[in-house]
Amino acid sequence: MIILIIISGCNYISKTGEQKQVGMLVETTIHDQAWGQQGYMGLQSIQDEYGVDIYFKEGIKSYADTVQAVNQLAERGVQVIFGHSNIYGKHFQSIHKQYPEIHFIYFNGQFSAENVTSLNFSATAMGYFGGMVAGEMTETNEIGIIAAYEWQPEVEGFYEGVMYQNPEAEVHISYTNDWEGTEKALMLYEQMEEKGVDVYFPAGDIFNIPVIHEVQKDQHYAIGYVSDQSGVAENTVLTSTVQKVPVVYTLAMERYVQGDLPGKALHFDFQQGAIELGEFSPEVPDPFRMEIERAVEKYIETGKLPNE
Repeated sequence: MIILIIISGCNYISKTGEQKQVGMLVETTIHDQAWGQQGYMGLQSIQDEYGVDIYFKEGIKSYADTVQAVNQLAERGVQVIFGHSNIYGKHFQSIHKQYPEIHFIYFNGQFSAENVTSLNFSATAMGYFGGMVAGEMTETNEIGIIAAYEWQPEVEGFYEGVMYQNPEAEVHISYTNDWEGTEKALMLYEQMEEKGVDVYFPAGDIFNIPVIHEVQKDQHYAIGYVSDQSGVAENTVLTSTVQKVPVVYTLAMERYVQGDLPGKALHFDFQQGAIELGEFSPEVPDPFRMEIERAVEKYIETGKLPNE
């Protein structure tokens, strides 16, 4: 049975007198300290800004789950539904015509329609700068990426950043093919650790924190992912590649309220304040930290990475 959780606010009243209600579907959980939690924070930012009632449902993975949850939200009069994953693109593609009164918004896809918008983080640059930090801080010249899926642009960006900063380094890349996949991620970590990897980039959802804990235990380094994970292990987490979901959620809702949210793919990067690097570990030397900060500032101004 699908249970929708509602958090009430003072409803935003549009110019037509219509009350706005917003829903969110998430594959995993809002308690993962990563992508799911960022989605919930985004939903809360909309409630804070517009005083709407918000609903969310965790563990919505299949098409059947999505259909049932959307139907429940529609019955409650929800006008905007955020699908907090790329999987919802194909689900919304199949059902959006049945709900012309609902605007569907999802992440990281190219499908769009009159009432379907895709929000995309341009994640190559954040991976690149994280890779530069890893390339500088490795002592063994062995660096590991444990990602969820091969299509993640931050993986290629991270590799390129490592190679720019440290051409002598070797980058080991493995995939769990699952945003959760903690057991497999920890197995991949053990394999990389045996190869001498001393800096890790766990780029997933649920498995990020368990991997960082293992990295800390073995006295290695990690680059955080999606949220600022310096609080998990301050010295261990060199910095984090932060995707500021609340910023993007609020920007999308603002355009919806103004009647200006297009049915197309939108892209967000450092320039829109949607991506940033997290806090730096005290282990990162100040001169290098300032070098990275200057490189980020130049990228914001010019759109060019250090190797371009």
